[in-house]
This record gives sequence, structure tokens and C-alpha cells, in this order.
Amino acid sequence: MTDLAALEAARHRIRDEHLRLTAERPPSTARGLHHTALISGDVERTVRFYQDLLGFPLTELIENRDYPGSSHFFFDIGNSNLLAFFDLPGLDLGPYAEVLGGLHHMAISVARDRWTELIQRLTDAGVEHTVHSGVSVYFRDPDGARIELIADPLGQMYGTKIL
Repeated sequence: MTDLAALEAARHRIRDEHLRLTAERPPSTARGLHHTALISGDVERTVRFYQDLLGFPLTELIENRDYPGSSHFFFDIGNSNLLAFFDLPGLDLGPYAEVLGGLHHMAISVARDRWTELIQRLTDAGVEHTVHSGVSVYFRDPDGARIELIADPLGQMYGTKIL
């Protein structure tokens, strides 16, 4: 059985030891997320889902430099950030699975009015989804990756400023 009190105590210890107040926090060495790359089982199906259903424009489709015959393609998710995919034909990959070091979910910020519209699009398309906390909707893409659309602005989590 998991000792929830011990886990909470560890969280508090780590927070106390490592979390710095905004005024004391040094600037990040990074400029932002250039792209996150996921794996697609079908390029066209992925384009239809992300561009046609979710409204993330396809910005490029090229051959993957690391695997001949494979595609590397990108979607605009706003704020100069990209969501990328590879297809890996011939590798006979299994279904999506959560593993250590793997993707749990990806949260993409959308404006509140667009969030409501996207929930309706998911409903109309028959995509199973769950709304949580009045600002998040969770669903799986065609290959099983868990996606969250969150109506909170960038740098906020459930109404609390985290950046």
C-alpha cells in the first residue's frame, strides 16, 4: 500500500529545498519549447486530427533525416511552439504505453472561447473526452497519446500563477 503521508512529506521537503520565489529565481537558460515530437501511426490521419479537428495548422512535412522513408511533420500550436510527429514505417511499433521517461500527457493552452468550441468539435467527432476542473479537457489522439487542452493562460495552472 502506498504511504500517501510519506509522499506528501517528500513533496514538501523537495519544494522547501528547491523551489525559489520568483524574485530569487534566475532566468532560464532556455528560450522556450521548440517542438515536442510524438510518433504517428498514420501521417494523414494525424494531419486530419490535429489540423482539421483541433485547428493546429500543419506547417511542414519533410523526410526524417534519421530514418529514410519516415516523415517528420509539424503543427503550429501558437506562441511560436510546434507539435511534431514522426512516422516510422516498417518498425512495427506496438500501441501507445505510458513508461518511465515517456509521455504522460501534453497540455496545450487555448483561449476559453476556443476551448468551448474544441470540446464541441471533440463531441461531434465522437472523440471520447473528460472535462476536469472547468478548464481542462483530456482525450487521446488517434495513436493513444493523452492530450489536454487547458483554458488557463500560459504560466497559470488552475488559476494560480506558476511562472
